[in-house]
Amino acid sequence: MKYDYTAIEHKWQDKWEEAQAFRAENKYDKPKYYALVEFPYPSGQGLHVGHPRPYTAMDIVARKRRMEGYNVLFPMGWDAFGLPTENYAIKNHVHPEEVTRQNVARFKGQLRSLGLSFDWSREVNTTDPSYYKWTQWIFLQLFKKGLAYKTTMPVNWCTSCKCVLANEEVVNGVCERCGSPVIRKEKSQWMLKITEYAQRLLDDLDQVDYIERVKTQQRNWIGRSTGAQVRFDTTEGDVLEIYTTRPDTLFGATYMVISPEHPYIEKWAGKIQNMDAVREYQEQSARKSDFERTELVKEKTGVRIEGVRGINPVNNQEIPIFVSDYVLMSYGTGAIMAVPAHDTRDWEFAKKFELPIIEVVKGGDVEKEAFTDCDTGIMVNSGFLDGLSVEEAKVKIVEWLEKEKKGETKVNYKLRDWVFSRQRYWGEPIPLVYCEKCGWVPVPEDQLPLRLPAVDSYEPTDDGESPLAKMTDWVNTTCPHCGAPAKRETDTMPQWAGSSWYFLRYCDPHNDKELASKEALEYWMPVDWYNGGMEHTTLHLLYSRFWHKFLYDIGVVPQPEPYQKRTSHGMILGEGGEKMSKSRGNVINPDDIVRDYGADTMRLYEMFLGDFEKAAPWSQNAVKGCRRFLERVWALFDQVQPGDSYSQKNEGEMHKTIKKVTEDIENLKFNTAIAALMSLLNTFGDNGVNQAEYKNFILLLSPFAPHICEELNERMGGKEMLVHAPWPKYDESKTVDDTLEIGVQINGKVKGTVWIGAQDTKEQIQEKAMAEPKVAAALEGMQVVKVIVIPGRIVNIVVKPA
Repeated sequence: MKYDYTAIEHKWQDKWEEAQAFRAENKYDKPKYYALVEFPYPSGQGLHVGHPRPYTAMDIVARKRRMEGYNVLFPMGWDAFGLPTENYAIKNHVHPEEVTRQNVARFKGQLRSLGLSFDWSREVNTTDPSYYKWTQWIFLQLFKKGLAYKTTMPVNWCTSCKCVLANEEVVNGVCERCGSPVIRKEKSQWMLKITEYAQRLLDDLDQVDYIERVKTQQRNWIGRSTGAQVRFDTTEGDVLEIYTTRPDTLFGATYMVISPEHPYIEKWAGKIQNMDAVREYQEQSARKSDFERTELVKEKTGVRIEGVRGINPVNNQEIPIFVSDYVLMSYGTGAIMAVPAHDTRDWEFAKKFELPIIEVVKGGDVEKEAFTDCDTGIMVNSGFLDGLSVEEAKVKIVEWLEKEKKGETKVNYKLRDWVFSRQRYWGEPIPLVYCEKCGWVPVPEDQLPLRLPAVDSYEPTDDGESPLAKMTDWVNTTCPHCGAPAKRETDTMPQWAGSSWYFLRYCDPHNDKELASKEALEYWMPVDWYNGGMEHTTLHLLYSRFWHKFLYDIGVVPQPEPYQKRTSHGMILGEGGEKMSKSRGNVINPDDIVRDYGADTMRLYEMFLGDFEKAAPWSQNAVKGCRRFLERVWALFDQVQPGDSYSQKNEGEMHKTIKKVTEDIENLKFNTAIAALMSLLNTFGDNGVNQAEYKNFILLLSPFAPHICEELNERMGGKEMLVHAPWPKYDESKTVDDTLEIGVQINGKVKGTVWIGAQDTKEQIQEKAMAEPKVAAALEGMQVVKVIVIPGRIVNIVVKPA
């Protein structure tokens, strides 16, 4: 009987689809399980071999849960707005909607060919007006609650895409999408006030089951710190406010730095004696991204302001003020104090500009390098703080600052408000109009969705406005409040918008009255298990948690957190361990693997290639090994003997394997689960296999390789699909070997082994160990000092000459 994987896989994919085998039921009285993977961006290249790894992993979990009796929601959709599609549309003169349709069709066909058990009846697409209607609705609620606002700010500007980029979209000073230089320019932008939720986003990490590195990324990005807001007077009478986590080092502040965008530069323009040099430096800074400006290893640059000086509040000494691009106006107050003795960046800057370096925490040689290990220690050169410990000084300096009205305790966050507008076409229109009388006014909710108009050109305008700005018939409208002439907002939302709530829409995707019914949300939410890439465990995770908390606050969702469990997977590398890329010629197309080896082999291999949470290199030989394993499973069918219960020979291994596979799936240890199944197959080769054993073997294998298992089950006479067959159970008492072999050491060196019973006492184990012939011979003429018995592992006999 030949293993014709192509025919088998097509057959069962059709059968599953016809039977709607993976459709989540709207029966809210059944136990539910919501398994989620990140929906992909449907690019023209189609799937790469990295996609099936997380999809297959959660498919295994979803399939196991169905077999355990759960009503499983395992949905899929498309995060389809974005620059790549728009750029392709511009280049090829085709509407981005058509590009998206073609890409989605290709992706969907590829996913289907892998046998993934998605519920396609709940498919969503962020570019569908019936979907982005609710994205727009959420934005309007944010606007009405004061959490969406417009402000002028310096932004990253791609000189080729002609649109604003988030800091994370700028890599080494160029656009991550097109590779063109990124410059800084002032632009009016819509912002979302995510900072209002900073503390809750931190606190509620204690309520969820995220892997620790994901929690760490969230905490680091939010960046909570406790310090002091300190006011530095200036010789011009203005006050420069700074935030510092180390107010105890104020006596060591020998200069200040302000951002090139700081408004005081314009205010002091008439007093600054070297204004031409400052202006030139501002122009240079405008050509750099935030990443370049804050890079620690770059050369320190800046211009000393001649004509205005700061005044250190603790000793009233005048100190110079510099303009330097490593200080950003968008972070903190746009001004810092510099303590070069205890900060490497400040020390390098001070050395370059020949500024004083004053040690204020004893311990290092600040003439050679900054002493940064100063979280503890004794204060020196610090006036009334001298002799105090760092911890004592922190308390005393804040008390002094508050008493003198020169500062106060402050909690600060690195988290900045979310830049929420893009000057492009292919995104959700922002549903606001601007009226000269009324200001910004929401589009009435009964007029949503505000649809994208058809445009002749998708290119941004030369002044950086969205292509929508040229659509005057669409832009010009009337104010919903007063009826006066008004203009629509022409910026669109960022790609992050649609992906910040998609998991909610899956609960009730065809609802045209609300984003999802209360009943559906109360039943399905929160997501029980969400898996995705580590690259999305910072911003996407943070943004979606923020939107969910807001929706919780306004009564739309029933829980404050969207995901109960969050895990991540490692990348698949090319053979040799290099990252896959077209330039290296090492990209693997999953279609080729499915064609040459089958989807089950592809699924099995991607789960077997290593620790799921770590990067792993591709190995074509290992793919072939997985294929050979499936051929052995197929061939074993012809050797199955009658039997409706486990044989005595195989019973122990059956129970141990069921336990191992059951637990390993829950712990993302798919590789060791497969290894256990391979080991059990070897046992069958030695001992033979009966129908009960073979049936439970294919049940265990079915989440990993579902097509071959369904076919074998049918050939065994199975009347129902394995999709909803009961998951095998094990007897704990039968997973423990009756006997096991352990080593016996004398003074730490192995002298022999002994078989012991699983229930043997330490005394019985010792007796058997010392009676073992090789051990007994070695003990002759020796005095036993001590016997150490570690049950199930080893016996160590300590001796000395008699």
